[in-house]
Amino acid sequence: MISIIASDMDGTLLNGKQEISEENRKAILEAQERGVQVVVATGRSYEEARYVLEEAEISCPIICVNGAEVRNEEGQVVKTNAIQEEKALEVMRILKDLGIYFELYTNQGVYTEDYERGIQSIIDIFKTANPETSEQAIRDAAKERFEKGHIRVVEDYSEAFASGNVVYKFLVFSFDDSLLKTARDQLESAGGLAISASGRENLEVTSVEAQKGIALKKLIEEKGLKVEEALAVGDNLNDLSMMQVVGRPVAMANAAEEILAFCSYKTSSNEEDGVARAIYEALENKPATVD
Repeated sequence: MISIIASDMDGTLLNGKQEISEENRKAILEAQERGVQVVVATGRSYEEARYVLEEAEISCPIICVNGAEVRNEEGQVVKTNAIQEEKALEVMRILKDLGIYFELYTNQGVYTEDYERGIQSIIDIFKTANPETSEQAIRDAAKERFEKGHIRVVEDYSEAFASGNVVYKFLVFSFDDSLLKTARDQLESAGGLAISASGRENLEVTSVEAQKGIALKKLIEEKGLKVEEALAVGDNLNDLSMMQVVGRPVAMANAAEEILAFCSYKTSSNEEDGVARAIYEALENKPATVD
C-alpha cells in the first residue's frame, strides 16, 4: 500500500505547456482523498513551483531547489539546507574563473547577470523535458520566468550576497561538454557539494545535504510513514536520490537513461499523463510498466 507520493515537476508532473494536466490533477486529488500524502519535489524555487500548483488548485508540501528548502502546505519554510557562504563564494570563484554561465538560487529569489543566457538555460531544461514542444513555445515559457518576476537580472552577483541572501543552488549552463565536465570535476574536488543535472547542458550544485532524497526521507519519517510505502516519480538525474530511498521508484517514459535503468517501475511520458497513470496503478497495487 502506498502512503506517500513524491513527484518531480519539469518533465514529470508538467506537460510541454508547463501545466499540470487535468488527468494528473484528478489523480493527485483522488490520492489525497484516499488519505495518501502528496509532495512535490523540484529543482525550482518555491515561487516558480507555487504558481503552477495554485493554478491547478493543488495544495501540498514542496521540496524546493532539490531539497535546499522545504515548505509545508501553507507555504511556510520548515527546513533549509543552504550552501555555507564561504563555500558559495568558492563555487562562484571556480565558475567565474572558468568563464561559465551560472544563476544563483537564494532564499530571496533567483538571480542572473545575463538575461539572454538566463533564457537559454531554462530553454535547455524545458527542451530536455519536452523534446516535442516547439522552440518558440519553449522560449515563450522561459520568458515567463522573467515576466512574473521569478528571476532577477543584476549587474553583478555581489549584489545578491550584499543583500544578505543565503545561496541554495548554482544552476550552471554551457553547450560546451568539455567545459561542463571541467566545472563538474573542479566542483567535486571542492567537496561538501551535491552535483546533479536537470538538462543536457546544465549542472545543479547544492549543499551535499540538499538533495531530494534526503529531504523526502526526512519528511516521510517526520510524518510517521515508511519509505517502503513511498512512491517517487521523475525523469532526470536530480531525481535519482529520491528514487534510491523509496519502495516504488517510477521512471517517466521520457526519463534519462540512468533513471530508466535504475527504476523497477515505469510509466508513460509527461505528455501522456504519466504521473496520473503511476498514481492509479500504485493505488490499485498494480505493476507500473510502459506498453
